[in-house]
Amino acid sequence: MAEAKGFTAEERAAMKERAKELKAAQGKADGEADVLAKIAEMPEPDRTMAERIHAIVKATAPALSPRTWYGMPAYAMDDKVVCFFQSSSKFKTRYATLGFSDRADLDDGAMWPTGFALKELTAAEEARIGALVERAVRS
Repeated sequence: MAEAKGFTAEERAAMKERAKELKAAQGKADGEADVLAKIAEMPEPDRTMAERIHAIVKATAPALSPRTWYGMPAYAMDDKVVCFFQSSSKFKTRYATLGFSDRADLDDGAMWPTGFALKELTAAEEARIGALVERAVRS
């Protein structure tokens, strides 16, 4: 078994981002401006996907508040993250991820997905994302 080497540079950067987010939250920073700034920093094609997901979440679930979470665009209800977008460049993966926290109401029996790999967005994926977000926030 290989010996653990600790956190990667990307993981350390994400933790530093989170510490800045917590500090900024005390001053009630503008969450949407922060999300849009993070999206603007992303390389293509992640930037375009993040912009579309942002628009879908805002249209489908206006009760969710945009904010950053570990340096990623995220959407929260009652200050708890419900879903987030992780660009492929964040941790040098081969695909972006749309993830849902345990706050999302996606329960389906004893096992269900909470993360979705994204290589591109077509109308079909956008419709599915809209349905997932709508389902995630139902009460």
